[in-house]
Amino acid sequence: MGGLARWFLVVLMVTLASPSAAQEVSPSATVLTIDPERLFAETAFGRRAIGEIEQRATELATENRRIEGELIAEERDLTDRRPTLPVEEFRALADAFDAKVDEIRAAQDAKLREVQGLREEAQQAFFGQIGPILAQILNERQALVVLDRRSVFAASEAADITDLAIARIDAEIGDGSGISD
Repeated sequence: MGGLARWFLVVLMVTLASPSAAQEVSPSATVLTIDPERLFAETAFGRRAIGEIEQRATELATENRRIEGELIAEERDLTDRRPTLPVEEFRALADAFDAKVDEIRAAQDAKLREVQGLREEAQQAFFGQIGPILAQILNERQALVVLDRRSVFAASEAADITDLAIARIDAEIGDGSGISD
């Protein structure tokens, strides 16, 4: 066991053994955990958003393949014409082709970054919508806090409210398609 984990356990045991700690915390006070990745991915909202993002990524990949085919054909045509063109004219055409390829690459890279940013935007919209639902669960369980399950050293499975939150979110906001960002 690492030094930090050992230190954490010692502090936890001392805190729990302390009479003043027992007086400060209500017996019904609990700490809940949630898996935010599962929460997003397994709700109707997350599944819809992920599906839309995957569709956009597929469309972009199809567009990239089409463009690639066009550029290959254009490059092949330029290569075939090379023997019949004066050097200066070929150089000008080749430079124009290279510039065109660079512009297309930059445009496609921008589209890719946009698609990659859609998941983060969808997650921000999602987590912006579910606060009241999580607060309701927190109050019902008389808990003090909901923590990211991935950052908790150890917890009982009973503390994990991910499945409950998924069910409530689906019931209250569904796939989120009617919500404006």
